[in-house]
Amino acid sequence: MYSRKIRWKIILAIIGILIVGASLFYTNLLVNQFAQTERNNVKLWAKAVHRRIKMVNYTDKLFKQLRESEHQRVTLLADVYRRFLKNNDSRNLEFYYKIVQQNNNIPVVITDPKGKITASRNLIPGEDTIEYLTGNLKESFSVYPPITIPYLNYKLYYKNSLFYNQLNDLLNGYVQTFMSEVTTNAASVPVIITDSTQKNILQFGNLNDIRMSNPVYAQNVLNKMKREHDPIEINFADHEKAYIFYKNSELLTKMKWFPLVQFLAITFFIFIAYLLFSASRRSEQNRVWVGMAKETAHQIGTPLSSILAWVELLKMDAKNLDQAADEITKDVKRLEVITERFSKIGSTPDLNEENLIHIIQDTIDYLKLRSPRKVEYKLEFPETREILLPLNTALFSWVLENLCKNAIDAMSGKGSITISLAEENKHIIVDVTDTGKGIPITEQKTIFNPGYTSKKRGWGLGLSLAKRIIHEYHRGKIFVKHSSPKGTTFRIILKKEL
Repeated sequence: MYSRKIRWKIILAIIGILIVGASLFYTNLLVNQFAQTERNNVKLWAKAVHRRIKMVNYTDKLFKQLRESEHQRVTLLADVYRRFLKNNDSRNLEFYYKIVQQNNNIPVVITDPKGKITASRNLIPGEDTIEYLTGNLKESFSVYPPITIPYLNYKLYYKNSLFYNQLNDLLNGYVQTFMSEVTTNAASVPVIITDSTQKNILQFGNLNDIRMSNPVYAQNVLNKMKREHDPIEINFADHEKAYIFYKNSELLTKMKWFPLVQFLAITFFIFIAYLLFSASRRSEQNRVWVGMAKETAHQIGTPLSSILAWVELLKMDAKNLDQAADEITKDVKRLEVITERFSKIGSTPDLNEENLIHIIQDTIDYLKLRSPRKVEYKLEFPETREILLPLNTALFSWVLENLCKNAIDAMSGKGSITISLAEENKHIIVDVTDTGKGIPITEQKTIFNPGYTSKKRGWGLGLSLAKRIIHEYHRGKIFVKHSSPKGTTFRIILKKEL
């Protein structure tokens, strides 16, 4: 038995290892596929960054050409104003005047010696109502030196056109948008953008904002990114060179550790389950051993007490010798039955064709003499009938005894126990009904577990033995058919043929 137990443990351990190994292998395979997918996404993202850089550079080049063209127009217009103000030739003045009149976008302001605006052109709404060239308006017109008007000491101020400024703001916004899109990429890749020194962090994305506020932590993350991937160089036309550093996503990092965590969790669960199962098994075994010891003492105690009583009676008066001999013989036979019962519990008993009616009658006759007087037994079947079944008489009688004893306890020694039979094609049904207090529905499935008892002095083995005898030895069934505060019915189903 112990060798078989060890073999089963080894087989179960091997099966468990194979299941855990297969689970870990499959999980690791999924992690690798996920990692490969993310690497492909990162590669696509990096290529998209390169393409976007080219587009930004091309846009910057185009904007630069427009800025240069606009600046040339501003310079040309300023030169025209100088010539217009210095030239006295009427023919040239007419030509310069036409050029000045055609200026529809370059802002121009003329002030007197005190800075009062005497004339303006192409100012934005709000600026054209200012009387003196001061504050922000003067600051915006101070990009280029003013032109002094001869004789009057008036000054002509000019600046880049609104179109030029819009182009410049648009390009700066375009670069900033590029930075934001890189850091908040759809591939969920943690990103850091640095300046040309690769030390100063300009922007970052998909990283913890609070932790990145710590310079030491931020530098460690940057160093880790440098080790994992080569940076992407950003080189805009009129901007300082920058670098994009990136690493694997946090999800991929966690997924790489998932197989190990899964293995540890499964191992811990199996270990805890094994400890709980072992403790439960030991506890159940202890309850069974204690219950068997008490049941043995209880079974032997009744006939043994009877024998001792008759011996004492014989010592007092030898006239009762014949009656004492008969009763002692019955008690010895009872001891033989008890011995047979316990000897068959641990091994597979022999089943013979026995008359079920006769077994029930003998069991009830024995119990009647040892039950309280207020307990009534009712047999609802013809006593002359014969039902032959493959049974073990000693063990089946034990089942009936346990059911009847539990019924007597449930009725507190007062009530009736009814045993009825029903015959089907392949089965015989035996119902044992009492008038006791009933069994709660929540406990009807647990009453057959070893050690379960509702009695203060019970040891919870009777119904467990009954179930073992009926289920395992006779291939039948035993269960609670019905229970209420008015009584309980146990049903036993036996096969006519095994």
